[in-house]
Amino acid sequence: MEAIRLFKLLDRNQRNTFVACFLGWSLDAFDFFLLTFVIVPMASDFGTSIARLSYAITLTLAMRPVGAFIFGLLGDRFGRRIPLMIDIVFYSIMELLTAFSPNYTWLLIFRALYGIGMGGEWGLGASLAMEALPTAARGLFSGILQQGYAFGYLLAAVVYWAVFPFFGWRGLFIAGALPAFLVLYIRARVPESPAWLRQQGGRDFWSDVMIVLRRHWALFLYVILLMTAFNAMSHGTQDMYQTFLGEQRHYGVTQKAATGIIYAFGAICGGTVVGHLSQKWGRRRSIILTAAFGMVLIPLWAFSPGFPLLVIGGFAMQFMVQGAWGIVPVHLNELSPDSLRGTFPGFAYQLGNLFAANTAVVEAQLASHFHDSIGHPDYAKALALFTFVIFLTLIVLAAIGPEERGKEF
Repeated sequence: MEAIRLFKLLDRNQRNTFVACFLGWSLDAFDFFLLTFVIVPMASDFGTSIARLSYAITLTLAMRPVGAFIFGLLGDRFGRRIPLMIDIVFYSIMELLTAFSPNYTWLLIFRALYGIGMGGEWGLGASLAMEALPTAARGLFSGILQQGYAFGYLLAAVVYWAVFPFFGWRGLFIAGALPAFLVLYIRARVPESPAWLRQQGGRDFWSDVMIVLRRHWALFLYVILLMTAFNAMSHGTQDMYQTFLGEQRHYGVTQKAATGIIYAFGAICGGTVVGHLSQKWGRRRSIILTAAFGMVLIPLWAFSPGFPLLVIGGFAMQFMVQGAWGIVPVHLNELSPDSLRGTFPGFAYQLGNLFAANTAVVEAQLASHFHDSIGHPDYAKALALFTFVIFLTLIVLAAIGPEERGKEF
């Protein structure tokens, strides 16, 4: 009932803005996750190993800070709306070009450029949405907004199931160009951020940038560390999980897709519920609780003997992982200095992605080190060990950090 009441608080412009930002992040994640479903066939087509092909994921994540910095500064200097539209068109074109990669080298180039576009979207969308929403509604809609990431994974799982058996991996990336049409909706229905417009009178933009850097460098370093742990948690529980299901558990396309769809629903539920509860419980306390429950769920998630229990474990794990993530948009925007809200959250987030970019490679190498009983890579042990360490790190960082719940923009 509280969620319904908060939704009714939004006027038409606020609803249009939130829908556009949610879809922008959802379709961005959709484009990213398509690759995680087809690592094995792509590696085969390009004549390389699974571990080497996974560098395409690493490179995408590594280039996201570049996009966050470029598009974030554009958003703080020229407004959130126009740079957001440019960014969506750019990453959609790079996704389309991926479908026509003639060899492994060109694949890496297109995924690097796509990473720039992916990195720009979150900061612009999160700042535009959080600045447009009422303060009391931020927790709930932060959770829903961030679960655009899980919704994108869900969409990727459905498209993989429907498209891959008939058109192969290249067909998937052609479908990934569709987000470009979202620009038409933003152009017609979404106004500029009112908070950004209020800051423009007599403002010296570059002077503000230097002041923020001098005053808030310690906060910036802390947020980078926090987002490194967050990104390692997210990618550590997702990017190699489909490979684990296929290579170690020998499940086919239908079972892999079904698992992905079900735990994406868990993620959406977790982000929405925990994001909303963080408005009362606090941002840091909510992060600590979800990480602690995630640690408890590792055996069910990675070592369950049968498919039904794995599905339950996947749902519960992503409920906790993305429950914590549901707090991130509002927490980072509340911590951010007002004059750089387009740049600060997104750039810190994507630098965290950079430092966590090797997650898939590390897990693949750990799996090769931990052989199973018949000598094959043991992805279950690798995922379990990596995830346990990251959950523990996140708990410590959340416990020692600041919080500005309810800050007025």
